[in-house]
Amino acid sequence: MNNEIKIHPLVQNIKDEIIDNRRYFHKHPELSFKEFNTLEVIEKKLINMGITNITKMAKTGLIADIKGSKNGKTIGLRADMDALPIQETSDLSFKSINDGVMHACGHDGHMAMLLGAAKIINEKKEKLNGNVRLIFQPAEEGPAGATYMIKDGALKGVDQIYGIHLWNYQKVGEIGVKPGPIMAAADMFEIEIHGKGGHGATPHGTVDAIVVASNLINSLQTIVSRNTNPIESTVVTVGMINGGYNFNVIADRVKLKGTSRSYTKKNRNIIKKRMNEIILGLEKMYGAKIILNYKDGYPPTINDPECANNVLSASNKIVGKGAGNPYLSMGGEDFSYYLEKIPGCFFFVGSCPLDQEPLSTPHHCSHFNIDETALLIGSSSFITLIEDLLIKYINPFITK
Repeated sequence: MNNEIKIHPLVQNIKDEIIDNRRYFHKHPELSFKEFNTLEVIEKKLINMGITNITKMAKTGLIADIKGSKNGKTIGLRADMDALPIQETSDLSFKSINDGVMHACGHDGHMAMLLGAAKIINEKKEKLNGNVRLIFQPAEEGPAGATYMIKDGALKGVDQIYGIHLWNYQKVGEIGVKPGPIMAAADMFEIEIHGKGGHGATPHGTVDAIVVASNLINSLQTIVSRNTNPIESTVVTVGMINGGYNFNVIADRVKLKGTSRSYTKKNRNIIKKRMNEIILGLEKMYGAKIILNYKDGYPPTINDPECANNVLSASNKIVGKGAGNPYLSMGGEDFSYYLEKIPGCFFFVGSCPLDQEPLSTPHHCSHFNIDETALLIGSSSFITLIEDLLIKYINPFITK
């Protein structure tokens, strides 16, 4: 273990409970909006802690309030709950027992970290100058569960919100945080190209949808290389192409599917604008009909500077020099919807074992696993953050 890691003393006392909770959730994963057992287990654990101010919402989510003895800010802490449609191939003793469903992104750990933090924060509630709202959110993996939580009132009365993501792209003992964009807008698009088919030996009089598609795919790449600032990360990817019938048939129809990613709203709009312009030009060039269905996904995740500094300050107390620069990703996160409503910060807790390369067990792979020391770091981060914000902070690591 990194010598600079200082797990919160109260987290050390319940470390086995935190790890056991993570392993239970890992063994019993549930897909988006089907987290019925997960919800029931979380509710029971909160009640057993003495946290009873619980409101269920967003189909399979809940919020729970820990009220301090004095008035002050309300700080939201969020954990997502859903698993992925992946068949687990690991040999873990607590591998998934649900066929075709797996916690392959760390949400099992997110719930365990927040439950651990909740237990300790609730024991300190008489010292709180404000309140803590626990947010257990379903359906992060695609259906935008955060929007359902917001609609049902999860942020009502909340002043700031914080969320952790376990991160196998950074070593355990690192906490990645920065102000501004930290994850990308994640949009998708579908394109249908309608040409005019014919015999491969008589191309005159046809409109070859495959030729049009080839030109379109190449042209889309110029959006990133020639229309966006090269120091502002953007991605346009065509991930699927489907068309054609036989070796001697000129195709009359091709379908494309892809995704675009951007850290800024400006670049997000540039991508959509240029995509439409390129399509119009190719329609005129080839005489084809091209239909674009562009779907806005999660917006960019943009951290409030003050809240990011709060996390950095708390992180320094836990991992020292391991706090700071995150390994940035063009992945999307529906925590972004919370950050569009109130100030907050989304940050990464390194979970890659020290003896492994960060890419050896990437997120969303069928053998995904973490170094469970990261769970203790994550709970410590939440607790230290709340101590800093809502309690007159006394460093628990100072020996009197």
